[in-house]
Order: sequence, then structure tokens, then C-alpha cells
Amino acid sequence: MGRREHAAKGKLSAVGANVFALGAVSLVTDVSSEMVTAILPVYLVLGLHLSPAAYGLVDGLYTGATALLRIVGGYVADRVRRRKVVAGAGYALSAVAKLGLLAAGASAAAIGAVITLDRTGKGLRTAPRDALITLSAPEPLLGRAFGVHRAMDSVGAFAGPLVALAVLAAVGAAEPDAFDAVFVVSFCIAAIGVLLLVLFVRDHRTPKAAANPVTPRAAAALLRGSGVRRLLVAACVLGLATVGDGFVYLLLQHKEDIATGWFPLLAVGTNLSYLLLAAPLGALADRIGRLPVVLGGYAALAVVYLLLAGPVSGWPLFALALALYGAFYAATDGVLMALAGPLLPESLRTTGISLVQTVQALAYFTSSVLFGLAWQFWGPELAIGVAAGAAVVAIGVTFAVLSPRKVTA
Repeated sequence: MGRREHAAKGKLSAVGANVFALGAVSLVTDVSSEMVTAILPVYLVLGLHLSPAAYGLVDGLYTGATALLRIVGGYVADRVRRRKVVAGAGYALSAVAKLGLLAAGASAAAIGAVITLDRTGKGLRTAPRDALITLSAPEPLLGRAFGVHRAMDSVGAFAGPLVALAVLAAVGAAEPDAFDAVFVVSFCIAAIGVLLLVLFVRDHRTPKAAANPVTPRAAAALLRGSGVRRLLVAACVLGLATVGDGFVYLLLQHKEDIATGWFPLLAVGTNLSYLLLAAPLGALADRIGRLPVVLGGYAALAVVYLLLAGPVSGWPLFALALALYGAFYAATDGVLMALAGPLLPESLRTTGISLVQTVQALAYFTSSVLFGLAWQFWGPELAIGVAAGAAVVAIGVTFAVLSPRKVTA
């Protein structure tokens, strides 16, 4: 037993202290962001009475509208070789956006603008952060490194809705300033995350003399690699098959008539599953291959959609849907980036990762808008049934384009 525990500790230490520091930043930041994410769907749809189509547009903005900034952030981070600085700017911008929600009030247009600002920060920080992870751990342990990071991230995602619930309970969910209190606390927590980044995360700067020149032409040359092109096709297809968290939780609320005050607990259930499975599935990806784990994650997502469209109800629906939804994130969130890392040269690692994330985010934006329209005109059951079919198709296409014999750098 002692030898086994020592081996486990050795594997974790091999991941690197920088991965744990980045995980701590993400943990705190996710407490802040998930506080807002947990209440936003019910606030917009039930509070401001947005239609499903209008919510689909806002939900698409939340992830996809600033997607092109991911490429800008990734390229700039590679160009100046200061990935920590670019990531820090993104974290700070998202923190300030939390205060913007106070000024937005009940205006859907203003809320959309603030969300775009918040997502601009996420667009700037995500690729530099993920690139730092790929540069801070050995290549054979990338799945484990991303699993550890995502597990820490999911601790924050698990705690965020609980903190929001506690704030609403302390203020009184029916009070007019209840949501404002959530936004203020969210800002304070996000500011702590920025401080942790500044104090504890180390940058990974390639020596200038040894680095390949980072130019627009060199960045565009990434597309000449067949492995990168196939990865982009897969990212696009998978993004189109993904319905946003808000829609999944609103469908559960619609089907089971959950009281508004308990709505944030749906995200807690998902994030608990994610927390428990992120590190084990990351390690599994290193052992059996990253592609089978990613495809298994999307199979879990397809089952979630089928559950929402099917006859299952009550606690079995909640238990199965939220557990599988968390498994989907644990199997895909970091593992897809671990799949991308080895295909990209170190000098353009951030640019390449941001390119993959941008394609996926733009596809997700399209998916959110289309799903909102489908819900409004076809009804929720038919809309989610179509989404389940799209997920199955995406699994087949991804397997076809990313099978090991076809993916080469």
C-alpha cells in the first residue's frame, strides 16, 4: 500500500507545481463565474421573461460571440512570449465585468453587452492558460495534467452555485437587490483569483534566440498540417452538437417544475460529477488514448439529451442526467486540448490551441441560436431529440476524422 501511495504521489508531482497553481486560479475564478452562470438562465427567462430564441442568442454570446479574440489572445501571447500576462488581462477583464452586471439592471441589451465583455476576458485567457499547462507537464502526462487542472476547476464550479444559493438565502431570493448581491460577491472572489495568478503562476518563456519566429504567416502555416485541419473539423462538428448548460437546466426545470430558489443546485449536481471524474478520466486518456475518452464523453451527452426528451422523470432523471452531464465535461473539456497539444509546435502552441477553441466556440454560438429557435417553433421535446441525433452524428464524424491512422502533425 505504501509503495502504491508513493507511486501515486510521484505521478501527481510529475504534473508540475505550475499546473496546481493554474488550477488554484481556475478554482477561485470558477466560484465567481459559476455564481453568475447558475442564476443567469432563471434570471433571464423567468425574471426578465426572455423567449427561448432570445435566450439562445444571449447564451450563444456567453461562449461564442468573442471567439475570434481567442485567436488574437493566443497569437499575442506567442508573439510577446508572455502567456501569463495575456491570461492575467483576461482574468481581470472578466472580474470587472461582474460589476457591469450591476449597472445593466433589467436591460437585456445591456446584459448582453456585459456578457460579451466577460467572455472577451475568457477568450483572452483560455488559450494562454491551456498552453501554459501543456508547457508545464511532460507530454505523456498531459491528460493527467489537464485532468488535475479541470478537477480543481470543477471544485470551484461545484462551490459557485452553492455560494450563490447562500447569498440569495442571506439576502432573500424575493428581494429586488438579491441578484445584485450575487454580482458583488462574484466580483470580490474573481479579484482574489487575479491575485493568485500574479503571485503564484510562473510563465514559460521560450528563449528568444531559440524560438521560431512568430508571424502571421507562421500561424497560418499551422493549417497546412493535416492533423491540425482534422482537429478543427472535429472541434466544429462537436461544437455544433453541444447545447448550452442553461438550456439543459431549463429543460429540467420545464419538465419537473423546479422552484426558482433551487435552480442553482442543478449546476451543483453536474459539477460534483465533473469533480469526481475529471482526474480519473484524464489519467484514463493517457492510458487508453484521448480520442476514445472524448467520444465516450459525447456519448454520455447524447444520453443526457435522450433522457430530457424521454419518459423518465423524478429523482432518476435528475441523478442520471446530472451525473452523465458531469461525465461529459470530465471526458472532453481538458482531454480535447491534451489531444491538440502534441500536434502544435511549442512556439505557436497558444495560437494553435486558441484556433481550436475559436472554431468550437463559433460552432457553439450557432448551435445555441439554432436550438433556441427550434425550442420556440418546434417545442422543447422535439428540439432536444434533434440535438441527441446531432450528437450521435458528431461522434461518428469525429471518429472518422481523428482516428490515429489519419492524425499526423
